[in-house]
Amino acid sequence: MKLAIISDVHGNLPALNRVIDANKDVDGYICLGDVVNYGPWSNECVDIITALPNSIYIKGNHEEYFLKGEYKGDNEVVKAFFDFCYPKFTKIDKIKNLPDTYELNGFTFSHTIEDRYIYPDSEVKLDSNHVVGHSHHQFRIEDNGYKLYNPGSVGQNRGFINVINYMVLDTDTMDFVEKSITYDADLVIDEMRRSGYPEICIDYYNNKSRAKT
Repeated sequence: MKLAIISDVHGNLPALNRVIDANKDVDGYICLGDVVNYGPWSNECVDIITALPNSIYIKGNHEEYFLKGEYKGDNEVVKAFFDFCYPKFTKIDKIKNLPDTYELNGFTFSHTIEDRYIYPDSEVKLDSNHVVGHSHHQFRIEDNGYKLYNPGSVGQNRGFINVINYMVLDTDTMDFVEKSITYDADLVIDEMRRSGYPEICIDYYNNKSRAKT
């Protein structure tokens, strides 16, 4: 069975549609959370993820913010996004019972480990196999005979805003294959402007680098 492993959609409907269109041959999805916040389409993205056949949707920290109705951090950009996006969110019932983890063939799938941002160069001591999101970087780490994979971000790539990263898993062999495709990021920025996002939010997207297509 082939599963697409996706994470950190962050309300980016054009990117989510692009990755689904590019993976019509997969048998299901595992979503590692943070479907909501930032982009203009949190409601639509939650509807799509929860309707995908054979899909697992794991809770991320931004689902947790929406469930609690507050963001307590001190990042001004995140606060501006939350203050704009949260009042428009209407799908609480669809995210209130999401699992924190999912187990499959010796791997634990979760949004992250111990609330950490784990990057390609992070020092990690592993005692089991993990698949995580959260840091918006695609990578694989091996330690102590165990593996940690991050598929990267669908909707908010840290390197290039117009790049979608994800992985495809063959559950028979447990081989994870990194995937990377592009989409039109201007669709997101234009909708943010139409919707009245604060300039700090628009600048956050508009100032990011883009990969050549």
